[in-house]
Formats: sequence, structure tokens, C-alpha cells
Amino acid sequence: RAMVDCNRHVCEMFGFSRELLLGQSFQMLYPSPEEYERLGAHMAPILNTKGLYADSRIMKRANGEMFWCHVSGRALNREAPHESGIWSFEDLSSQRPVKAELTGREREVAARLLQGLTSKEIGRALEISHRTVEIYRARLMRKYGASTAADLVHKLITG
Repeated sequence: RAMVDCNRHVCEMFGFSRELLLGQSFQMLYPSPEEYERLGAHMAPILNTKGLYADSRIMKRANGEMFWCHVSGRALNREAPHESGIWSFEDLSSQRPVKAELTGREREVAARLLQGLTSKEIGRALEISHRTVEIYRARLMRKYGASTAADLVHKLITG
């Protein structure tokens, strides 16, 4: 999963020169190698089936700053979805700032809470127990000072 080409806006958003991005793995744009691998494994069957994928997630700029980003893409070959594709990135940091230091799993749970998924649905998507999801949700609520799940979603959106 290497970047073959990119436009000026992607370079500005992530803070890399075009020369530094071309030929590099998309992994450098993720908060951690584990998240890159987990999301890649999660996206592959969806790209196989639908040919399209989109979500909002926390990504990483060249300076290490984490930011919310809407990512959408299309696989050019559904049988080998990571072989080639066209991806777009939208910086959501002005609407949704990252205020708390989150673990990789907390970022994954937060992204799915913003999609309106229940703990059971998040658990199925992440292949973990819904009780484990509830533990992560409780941690997120503490970190954001939220008193309810709806308050947490509001604070994740508005910062």
C-alpha cells in the first residue's frame, strides 16, 4: 500500500513534500503501525465486496500532530483491493479537534461511536467483546469529561 501520486493539498494537509510521500507506505500517515495494519485488514473485505470504503479517523501529520480526517477510496481491482486505488482525504480538524491523548483502540472506538454504532456493533466490527467496547467508551468519557454517551459524541465532534 504505497503512494504512487498525490496532489498539493495532501502534501499541505499532512506536512510532507511530494518527494517524501511518493513511493512511501501510507503507514507514515497513521498514528501507529498497528492501526495501519488493523484498518487495512478491516477495509479489505469491504473493498472486495463494494469496491468503495469511507470513514473518519485520526491520522498523523509529519510533525506528529494527530487530527481527524475523513478518508474515502475506491479499489481499482476488487480481487486485490490494496493493489491499486484512488483515495481522498479531508482534514476535519477545524470541526473536530483532537483534545485528548488516545490509544489506538480508543481512536477506533471513537471513530465508530461517531458513526452512530452501538457497543455490540463496534465489538463485531473490531472483533472484540461489546463489554470491552464499553470499557473503552468509559475511558473516553473520563478523558473528555462526558457524562453520557451522547455527551461524549458531542465532545468528540466539537472537541
